[in-house]
Parts: sequence; structure tokens; C-alpha cells
Amino acid sequence: MSLVRLNIKGISYSQTQNGAYALILSEVDGERKLPIVIGAFEAQSIAIALEKEIKPPRPLTHDLFKNFADRFDILVKQVIIHKLVDGVFYSSIICERDKIEEIIDARTSDAIALALRFQAPIFTYKNILDQAGIYLKVNPKKEDENDPESLLVDELVSEDVEMVGKETSYKDLSLEELNKMLDQAVANEDYELAARIRDEISKRG
Repeated sequence: MSLVRLNIKGISYSQTQNGAYALILSEVDGERKLPIVIGAFEAQSIAIALEKEIKPPRPLTHDLFKNFADRFDILVKQVIIHKLVDGVFYSSIICERDKIEEIIDARTSDAIALALRFQAPIFTYKNILDQAGIYLKVNPKKEDENDPESLLVDELVSEDVEMVGKETSYKDLSLEELNKMLDQAVANEDYELAARIRDEISKRG
């Protein structure tokens, strides 16, 4: 079975279903997207890894794993989403130490959070993408809630999903106020909020 490389396109979240998030992956040489439902902690950890400018005051669990692996010369080479059963994705982390390769089973959300920190590529098999991939152009900054492409993502998680980074009530705030809110969110370790504020600041820059 041939492998297909994936990139991360964005994270969606629900305001009506607590803890409901969807990670949207996109095939590198194609148009299909692979949506994966993930938990709140993993969504936060992935968002932090994507937002390079947000630095937690203390390491998150995935940061701790990265520090541990670095200390003992363990390299994460790649992540493979290798199985889909009843809507649940199964993944493997391909690691290497002293030129010996090991394969470790992991939840897909954890595997991707680690892949980001190790700058490791993410793959899936073509048959999984054929089975679960959808044709959907995801734009995290799209403001039209009635856009049919956005509604298709909504159905995957809940009836009321907004993309992380979408313009919210921050539009009426000044940059100074946003930066203060960002500092406070990081201090409170509310990284989901920090990611949204960071995106609003970036849109103005």
C-alpha cells in the first residue's frame, strides 16, 4: 500500500459540544482533506505547536516527551496513520535511537502533536484516504458562516463549529488590548484562547 503525505490545515472547535474538536489534514499532492475528531487537550497542544510565537511558561505533556526524547537521543522520524476502524484512526510513531528503528502505537492526536514538535512528516495509506478523505477547501479565516464548505466541516463535529482563529469579538479591540489579553491567556495557560488572539493579531500585522 502506498503512503500519502499529509499537512495540517487547521483545527475546528465547537461551542455547543464541550471538548469537540476536529483536526483537518490535507494530502500534499491532492485536494482531499482528512478530518479527525480529537480531544480538547490534544487540540490545545497541537495549536501551541502550530503557533510558534506562543511559549507556555511550563512544558505541556508533549513538550515534556520531546525534552525527554532529546535528552536520550531518541528521534521521531515520522508518523503513520495506518488504520481506520469504526471511525477511529490508529497511528504509529516511527522512532530511531542508535540507528535502531522502533515502532510505537499511539493515538493519532498524540502522534501528530509529537510530529509537529519533531518536525516529522505525517503519512497515511492511500486506502484510508480513499475511505475517509473528503474534498473540502478549509480556510480558517473565512468569515461566511453559511459557506457550504464550512457547513460540511460542521457536520463532522457538531451543528455549530467555528474555525480556530476565526474573527470573534476581538475585532473591536486595539492591538495593545489584544497583546495584553494574549499575555494573560499564556500566563493562565489557556492556550486555546491564546491561539485565537494570536491569529487576530497576525491578521492585523
